[in-house]
Amino acid sequence: MPAKHKSVETKWYEAREAVMRTVPHLGRRDFFNVMGASAAAIMAKGLLPPHSFQLVEVAHAQAPKPEKFTFAYVSDTHLYSPKLNDQFIRAAMRAVEDVNRLDPQPDFVLFGGDLAQLGAKEELDIGRQILKDLKAPLRMMVGEHDWYLDMGDQWRDYFGKETYSFDHKGVHFVVLMSVMEKDFWTARGLTPEQRMKTVAGLDNSTQSAFEVGAPQRQWMSDDLAKVDKKTPVVVFSHSPLYKYYRNWNFWTDDADEVQAILKKFDNVTVIHGHTHQVLSNRIGNINFHGLLSTAWPWPYAPEGLPKLTVAMDRSNPFSPLDGCGDGRIDMNADGLADMIYNLWERNPMTVPASYLKSLGKTNLPSATMLKTY
Repeated sequence: MPAKHKSVETKWYEAREAVMRTVPHLGRRDFFNVMGASAAAIMAKGLLPPHSFQLVEVAHAQAPKPEKFTFAYVSDTHLYSPKLNDQFIRAAMRAVEDVNRLDPQPDFVLFGGDLAQLGAKEELDIGRQILKDLKAPLRMMVGEHDWYLDMGDQWRDYFGKETYSFDHKGVHFVVLMSVMEKDFWTARGLTPEQRMKTVAGLDNSTQSAFEVGAPQRQWMSDDLAKVDKKTPVVVFSHSPLYKYYRNWNFWTDDADEVQAILKKFDNVTVIHGHTHQVLSNRIGNINFHGLLSTAWPWPYAPEGLPKLTVAMDRSNPFSPLDGCGDGRIDMNADGLADMIYNLWERNPMTVPASYLKSLGKTNLPSATMLKTY
């Protein structure tokens, strides 16, 4: 075709090919360098590249380096109406005062679930009012006691979505609703109140085991697909994301599937409520820490206790606050968490991330060193 009849697009490709024939053996980096230079030379002759051809090299975003920071926790307040029980209300207020006295203040406060005892609006409202006194920002997680009266309607109205994620100082946080149950109530004709009391009973054969559920696992997979594997991940889950003791529902039925989603990451920490006790575990690449309750401590289960747990002493049955408390979590520069248990009537206790990661070979936590009962 005569040159004067050639389109601009044809001239562009011919000029590009002429340049590339002079450099037949190029690596990837050199290829892009030459292409950039050739594009500049060709454009200097007044030839603009066609819209279908773009000299673009996409750079993958690197994970930001984690920073050290601290967040605090309050969990499992199990609030009743003050006409029935004001002891738990006073304990929740004490936990808020503890957190507000921390200096420096934590970056945020995690509430670990079971704000209410029977999910009533009055109970949730009392809890919301108490938590408003926190100085630091609040992150909420739902528990089964908050949910099964109205299937989360009041919770969502007060606190928003039960499942969400956020990023903070180089760490990716995922908040799960891990206490889903299969429908045991419709076929039995249970009222919402009966359903709630059944779930609150824990150790009965009527209800099913807790689970995260397939829709939420898919949401989690999609959310984490955007996260670099070197980014530390912290998951907040009300129930343990492993199988501890089925008879008390200290158990999440699809825990193995959730762990598989987290397997690609270098450092993962799961923080859970529900068990009301010092509880430590490591499975694969995941460190697990349980939270204290402000309401009452659970005894350790007769079987299934993770071997890395340095058990707190049995609480004094004549002291309603023994074995209860709150605490904080120190995020290290490697993105793993040191768990600090502020036991109200015992010595504080720290479970370092290094202790779990080494499978108990280094930095053994100190026991509470107080009398057991």
